[in-house]
Amino acid sequence: MTVPRAETEGVDRRSLHERIAADLRDAIMSGELAPGASLPSTARLKERFDASNATVQKALQLLKEEDLVVGRAGASVTVREHRQRTVSPAALTTADHWLTEAAKYGTRARSVLREVAEVHPPADVRSAFGLPADGTALLRSQILLIDDEPAELVDCYYPPAIARGTALMERRRIEGGAPALLAELGHPGRRSVDRVCARIPTQEQYRALHLTSSTPVLRTLRVVHGDRDSSPVEVTVMVKAGHLYELQYEFGAR
Repeated sequence: MTVPRAETEGVDRRSLHERIAADLRDAIMSGELAPGASLPSTARLKERFDASNATVQKALQLLKEEDLVVGRAGASVTVREHRQRTVSPAALTTADHWLTEAAKYGTRARSVLREVAEVHPPADVRSAFGLPADGTALLRSQILLIDDEPAELVDCYYPPAIARGTALMERRRIEGGAPALLAELGHPGRRSVDRVCARIPTQEQYRALHLTSSTPVLRTLRVVHGDRDSSPVEVTVMVKAGHLYELQYEFGAR
């Protein structure tokens, strides 16, 4: 038996201006409203959403704060050039690869090392390493920026037994990248497994990525194995601003 769609849909408890912004955001990010296109007039949006002028303006302000649209006095609100990037996760194995890929778009990309410390990692990182609840790992935390705007947080964790006494412990950029250093140390990464999910940003992520609304983030847990049966040599948590990225996967025909 087919269940009527109306019976399977929940109630949208977001405020009306957030719902209006969500529908317009989807039209922008899907290409329905292309760069340079004018958004529907305030009068049309009021009629479409049965909203007041103030509510429509609050919705448009959210999109302006996300740099998705631009508005000028006496002119219509128009869609800005898209900043969203399509990336292939398998190709972006290091921050250096990310910087190289970002440069292809004609943007200035750079990374900033935020922290290097031995810490108690998140539960899913501990689980990947097989650590107890009080276990530790070395953290190398970076933030990646595009045209000086925060775009992604990258927290790389390493087993202390591998990291201690190496350049991984030093608060500086590693020449050639961490994967090359791990290979030199006899721990080359041979297989990676990604788990990707969308989440509402934490307070720290919200501040670090300069987010302005409830736009979700894309969180990737990447586990890098040296050999099929070996313990991971690296576990990385990558958090991307959701409105800046879409992920592209390619599969062979079956």
